[in-house]
Amino acid sequence: MIAPTLPTNEEFRLDALKSLNILDTEAEKEFDDITNLAAYVCNTEIALITLIDTNRQWFKSKHGLDVCETPREHSFCAHAILEPEQPFIVTDARNDPRFEKNPLTANDKIVVFYAGIPLIDKDGFALGTLCVIDSTSKNLNEKQLQSLTSLANQVVLLFELKRKNKDLEEIQDTLKQRNESLKEFARVISHDLKMPLANVITTCDLLKLKLGDQLDEETLEYFGYIKQSSFSMSDYINDILDHYESDSLVQNAPETFLLNDLLDEICDLLGLKTDNAIFFPSNNPTIVCNKSALKQIFFNLIGNSIKYNDKDYIKIHIESTEDDVFYYFKITDNGMGIPKNEIKTIFELFATVNGVDRNGNKGNGIGLSTVKKLIQNLGGCIKVKSTLGVFTTFNFSIKK
Repeated sequence: MIAPTLPTNEEFRLDALKSLNILDTEAEKEFDDITNLAAYVCNTEIALITLIDTNRQWFKSKHGLDVCETPREHSFCAHAILEPEQPFIVTDARNDPRFEKNPLTANDKIVVFYAGIPLIDKDGFALGTLCVIDSTSKNLNEKQLQSLTSLANQVVLLFELKRKNKDLEEIQDTLKQRNESLKEFARVISHDLKMPLANVITTCDLLKLKLGDQLDEETLEYFGYIKQSSFSMSDYINDILDHYESDSLVQNAPETFLLNDLLDEICDLLGLKTDNAIFFPSNNPTIVCNKSALKQIFFNLIGNSIKYNDKDYIKIHIESTEDDVFYYFKITDNGMGIPKNEIKTIFELFATVNGVDRNGNKGNGIGLSTVKKLIQNLGGCIKVKSTLGVFTTFNFSIKK
């Protein structure tokens, strides 16, 4: 018996093999299907996907064999990876000096015929083989050899796909951790800013009361600017908190409620004026879903329909339908509308469309992003149609 030598790039080859994180993993159907097919196509008793480790050959998939690994010094595949650009074929191992007295061919052992296709990764390293084995001497015809080579290519593609999936999972975990850190940062900063802002607003009111008639019209106007800016900042902070807390909001258990009752609650919160008219769905459907999340969605959308409306009399129509899988909602207003070239960006975080609302305040571009995030987390989607200066319609769904 002649023990296989080591490839010249052995250290780097082993690094490439270990980077797959596949050694000693459980059997997987995708690989087992390939070895089953290889044995069938080549008409052999055994088919293996082998990986050549430091001191062993380990079988990622095995057809017709019970053991999971054998010593590298006895391995046919360890010979095969020494010439990775071509198939390694042994028609009768009993007559080959390299395998004479090899434990795998001696006595009642089964390796007489062997054909292996090296598994070469994208960097050119031979990691192992797809091989077929039989206990009788034989050979492969051209079509069988071509088929075995094609199957070996599929094994390499599966390895690369597994690697990419693993990398994506790690990236996803990292992003998740960073997102959690960002949410915590936003929560802490937002809460810490609320008290100073409240103090600024209160101090402005106290100063106006204390100074009284000593303030001229220009100074009172400055006080008004300070107070209005503080309220705008407070709204901005609240919107940030709503956005980053929306993930936890969708964890609430489903509730059963009438849609129009929910809309009544929202109208009370918004403090509608006499120049507002909101038309509820005539069918007043019973909804079974995450009430808190749906309430936040409607609160933001109806609030925007009021804020970004330049008409003397604001009209908002709300409709609702459903099927076996989804609830569908439609909100149409007679407001400012959205420029056609900006419709695609309105759901992006911090994207603003209209310059200012009906009170002259600039939006912060958080509300619609939060709405879309909530709707997607509830298994639905949202779309918008609008004509500038005429109307805006939001259609959205949530999964039952």
